[in-house]
Amino acid sequence: MSEEIKTPTNFIHDFIEQDLKEGKADHIQTRFPPEPNGYLHIGHAKAIYIDFETAKKYNGICNLRLDDTNPTKEDVEYVDAIKEDIHWLGFEYANIFYASDYYDFLLECAYRLINKGLAYVCDLTADEIREYRGTLKEPGRESPYRNRTVEENLDLFNRMKAGEFPEGSHVLRAKIDMASNNLNMRDPVIYRILFANHHRTGEKYCVYPMYDFAHPLSDSYEGVTHSLCSLEFEDHRPLYDWVIKNADAPYPSRQIEFARLNMTYTVMSKRKLRELIEQGIVSDWDDPRLPTLRGIRRLGYPPEAVIEFIEKNGVSKTNSVVDYEFLEFCVRNRLSESAKRVMAVLDPVKLVIDNYPENEVEYVEGEYHPDREDLGKRSLPFSRELYIERTDFTDTPPKGYYRLFPGNEVRLRHAYYVTCTHAVKDENGNVVEVHATYDPATKGGWSEDGRKVRGTIHWVSAAHAKDVQVDMYERLFKEADPDVFDDYHEALNPNSKVTLTGCKLENSLGGLKPGDTFQFMRHGYFCVDKTSTPDNVIFNRTVALKDSFKKKK
Repeated sequence: MSEEIKTPTNFIHDFIEQDLKEGKADHIQTRFPPEPNGYLHIGHAKAIYIDFETAKKYNGICNLRLDDTNPTKEDVEYVDAIKEDIHWLGFEYANIFYASDYYDFLLECAYRLINKGLAYVCDLTADEIREYRGTLKEPGRESPYRNRTVEENLDLFNRMKAGEFPEGSHVLRAKIDMASNNLNMRDPVIYRILFANHHRTGEKYCVYPMYDFAHPLSDSYEGVTHSLCSLEFEDHRPLYDWVIKNADAPYPSRQIEFARLNMTYTVMSKRKLRELIEQGIVSDWDDPRLPTLRGIRRLGYPPEAVIEFIEKNGVSKTNSVVDYEFLEFCVRNRLSESAKRVMAVLDPVKLVIDNYPENEVEYVEGEYHPDREDLGKRSLPFSRELYIERTDFTDTPPKGYYRLFPGNEVRLRHAYYVTCTHAVKDENGNVVEVHATYDPATKGGWSEDGRKVRGTIHWVSAAHAKDVQVDMYERLFKEADPDVFDDYHEALNPNSKVTLTGCKLENSLGGLKPGDTFQFMRHGYFCVDKTSTPDNVIFNRTVALKDSFKKKK
């Protein structure tokens, strides 16, 4: 992929600049309003970026508002996770609010609609309401309770609020238009009865507002100038405007919709993600194979790469699907600039240098990054017995193979030229040792006589290497669009996680902590997992050095 990718224009900013020019707004205020009923995924990162960066561009503010109007699904655990994820992405909200902060105000607005004859208590069941609603081709039918008097509705709503009725027996509906072409305008439910313990208000309330009622009024109450949301809410915009206008809300917030982020080789449905966890296909919400922000953070994705990915994709009104490879491209870009280069042998076989003195250890020097002097250098122990990758030796080299085979000379990175002599195999024909000789005049990996070798391989000293575990992660799905399958489980990649034990790491790395990221030369980028301990070091592969997934397919 070329790095010459221009950031597309932003139509949201065009709308805002028009509003500022026409005097419809004299300041800019946005909000990020997630429901705290689960963990954020990379699709939410796009919304976060749009909300916060839009406010920043116009010297405005962006608040975090938790849409906690459904106490049966929400928890303070998710609230804390949402705040943490926002900070990880590098954003700071001006204030934190909750929809539950406005429960009394929302009830006042409901009473205003009742008193205006624009809301009524309905006794239809949920199934009956759906039946009466009609279809896209057929108008809805009016509820038999639609024409109750204001006094009747006030009495019934007071009794709903007092807890006299069971759940599902009554709802409060807006009285709009049952023949509207927009199904959202066909007398939507705005309040329902719920006997549940709320994570902030406890059991103070037993009626709770619906999202389409609470959201516009919360925006208006806070003074949000532009309510930025994903494209599926475009059909809800007439209701958004109706609620603000008819409930006499204090500020005329404007809703603008943008296309959500859809990606190949993953699913972002909260229901499907939960199923993957409950069925044991992945470990938890922070499994590195999931598109949750906690998952990609554990995998080692830098937040700057996520932001770069979103910026380069731009903001549009048209739904599209972005190739996951592009996100990995952005991750490689960032890690290439920042990650220290170290040597790790993931499938080790011993290399014995027969003419190197036994029991002798010397040190060779290598830089951590070819373009970052500030990252420094380290000294690496070199000895007679080393570990190399098993794939770096073969008896019968194919065309273009420049690594070790009998009679061939290669460069050991930062160390010496060595020439392979032979290999020792077990009774099953598996190589257990590779033998070679070295040229003492080539220390540092170059020759005074100017001879050149075409192969360079990495290594670690057998006596000094650290034993580590490496979890090799790939995309969770082997098919670009898992949703085209009747059962998306059919698209699962059976090799999405392969655990390698007995891997060998150079000994220069001490004090490793979760999240530390390195480039393992010739393998890719790896980070220390959160479960890693000094006695059991575990690395996750963040991304390979280049995309090989399509080739493997």
